[in-house]
Amino acid sequence: MGGRHMSGRANRHRGEVEAVIDGERRILCLTLGALAELETAFAAESLGDLARRFSSGQLKSADMIRILGAGLRGAGNCFSDDEVAGMAVEGGIAGSARVVGDLLTVTFAGDEGANRPNP
Repeated sequence: MGGRHMSGRANRHRGEVEAVIDGERRILCLTLGALAELETAFAAESLGDLARRFSSGQLKSADMIRILGAGLRGAGNCFSDDEVAGMAVEGGIAGSARVVGDLLTVTFAGDEGANRPNP
């Protein structure tokens, strides 16, 4: 597939976060479509179920790939989860976990997450 490089800064009020992935600064966003994709992938009955799963702190590597992939696609990038699995996130696994955590916080924390400063 391939991606679309995003050159602007993330707008946390719109649920966006920014990450350096494969050496390129990219925007990620869990839109309603991306959340629906995750509900299906995780067999969640509702957004509440999805939020509870994510807040458990028990995410597997495959879960992080799905969340990163959905966030990239939600922001207009065209990457499959298989492509995302082969990508390098700045900061390695800790950087990936930070991006996933930021994305989930800004998505599920509402104004509280949106009022955090941009990194």
